[in-house]
Amino acid sequence: MNYEILGSVMPMVEIKLKQEERLYAQAGAMQWMDQNIKMDTEMKGGVFGALKRSFSGEEMFVQYFTGLQDNGIVAFGHTYPGNIIPIDVSQGTIICQRRAFLCAFDSVNYDVYIQRKLGAGFFGGEGFIMQKLSGQGMAFIEIDGECIEKELGPGEKISVETGSVGAFEEGVEFNIERVKGIKNMFLGGEGLFLTTLTGPGKVWIQTMPIQSMTGELYQYFPKKSSK
Repeated sequence: MNYEILGSVMPMVEIKLKQEERLYAQAGAMQWMDQNIKMDTEMKGGVFGALKRSFSGEEMFVQYFTGLQDNGIVAFGHTYPGNIIPIDVSQGTIICQRRAFLCAFDSVNYDVYIQRKLGAGFFGGEGFIMQKLSGQGMAFIEIDGECIEKELGPGEKISVETGSVGAFEEGVEFNIERVKGIKNMFLGGEGLFLTTLTGPGKVWIQTMPIQSMTGELYQYFPKKSSK
């Protein structure tokens, strides 16, 4: 798959397909395509697959794009300010935040990932249901704000602000821990819990979680006057 990521704050990815090469994307992600691309809307995986996508923050239907001739181009855009990250899932299964999936080669499997630890599901910032990408080929995910990649060694652990985990390799352990110290908990601004990631594996950290940005903007929204 030949691709180029363009732009900065609101990027798009242009993907060049060979004849009969096929990829799929979340509904509404396509920005433009040339005359050598055919578009179809399908319920990938049937009703059960559609329900799984709905639970993980995506639309029930997906759009398929097929190259009619070599070098057909289709472009997909970011939904909100951030980055588009290319990931070769042939190197290993990737777990992503809800809404992260943008598009992928047809040989990439999209599934849901369910947090089995109650604490991580309630307080980890990502909820119980996340997205899981496996199989072969390239996938593209959306990251809120800038993206910081870190490679964790075996047993290496980092603590991350809740909601700042964009994605991680399946071998990374995802958990939560309570912030230590009364002043840190109530005056430090990080809340009561932090997300912990323990290696080995790669993690993608996002600098501007959409839920945090929404909270910051909310204070500037017009308030209804009580009469």
